[in-house]
Amino acid sequence: MKKFVIACVMAVLPMTAGAAGGGVPLDHIDVDLTNQPSLQRGMKTFVNNCMGCHSAQYQRYERAAQDLGMPNELVEQNLILGDQKIGEQMTISMDAKDAASWFGAPPPDLTLEARLRGPDWIYTYLRSFYQDESRPWGVNNAVFPDVGMPNVLEYMQGIQVNSCTPEELKHGREVTIDPLTNERMGQCLTVLKDTGELTPAEFDQAMYDLVNFMAYIGEPSKLDSQRIGTKVLIFLFLFFFVAFALKKEYWKDVH
Repeated sequence: MKKFVIACVMAVLPMTAGAAGGGVPLDHIDVDLTNQPSLQRGMKTFVNNCMGCHSAQYQRYERAAQDLGMPNELVEQNLILGDQKIGEQMTISMDAKDAASWFGAPPPDLTLEARLRGPDWIYTYLRSFYQDESRPWGVNNAVFPDVGMPNVLEYMQGIQVNSCTPEELKHGREVTIDPLTNERMGQCLTVLKDTGELTPAEFDQAMYDLVNFMAYIGEPSKLDSQRIGTKVLIFLFLFFFVAFALKKEYWKDVH
């Protein structure tokens, strides 16, 4: 029994370490799989920005269209790249060997990324790129130092600069509000003005929508499971009284 407990603890530790974000405080978000407009916007952002390098090979376009309340024709016209069909998986044409030579390693499939890293980690990571000329792509990331990924969302967010030391950067996402000026204080990462298409609030919303969609593709049947689970619990609750009455009937003559 002791060996079993130790094995369980050792299995959980890597997940805990991964979710901690390397010591950087993570910004919390509440995923809402019932918010179809958010999921639709997130799918649009995912297809237009992420699927240049990343696939979601365990998710099908048609399943996403049905769950997110979108007509198949609309998805085919606007969200399917190349000659793929609505019933196919969300894959890309980039060859893994070419990707490895360009980026050092092939970009991972993102279908289960939200379940692996957690929505908070992804949400904070996507908003934590900053300018770093020493890196091959000219950017670094506070959550994932020396990451090999370029900031493909820079056109939306703008150029973000880091004004803190590496040690201070670990706590740079702990933001407080100045009660006099109503401005954010203690923020290591600052977006340069007029360098992105979206305001900070709009970009945060876009990243929420994207992470919301990634949480959905990680477990598309979650809402169905919750609905079925509720019905099962109600059934078991009612069946308990039937089973108890049946037990009393069987045992009434034993004593």
